[in-house]
Amino acid sequence: MLKNIHPLLTSQLLSVLADMGHGNEIAIVDANFPAAACGERLIDMPGIPATDIVDAILTVFPLDDFVDQPVSYMQAPGEPLPIYAEFAACVEKGEGRKIALAGIEPSDFYQRATNAFAVIASGERRLYGNILLRKGVVRP
Repeated sequence: MLKNIHPLLTSQLLSVLADMGHGNEIAIVDANFPAAACGERLIDMPGIPATDIVDAILTVFPLDDFVDQPVSYMQAPGEPLPIYAEFAACVEKGEGRKIALAGIEPSDFYQRATNAFAVIASGERRLYGNILLRKGVVRP
């Protein structure tokens, strides 16, 4: 056990986050997403909501401030879903400021998740509970 480390940050997840470089993306995907078919690094976190995973990651993970929208979510057809506001609240809490999230088409999300540094298969049951986080730099 480590002090001041969120309990959802397993050794496997911490290792992946530490190995990522500036500009790499990590995908946190819902229970319906074909995570096993994407990417080389898969972290399975069954039963854990995607929003809880985002909260945990953002305790140690800097978002990229060289781009306008370092966070993207899979956009559902029709009206915005409540989970998008929850993702935005997670990001604001983790960053200490508001950041505009980008909604992207499912086909674009699938492509970016396939190219992501790692994919986290959450236990998120809400539809379209998929998000990408782009890593920034840790300044001295």
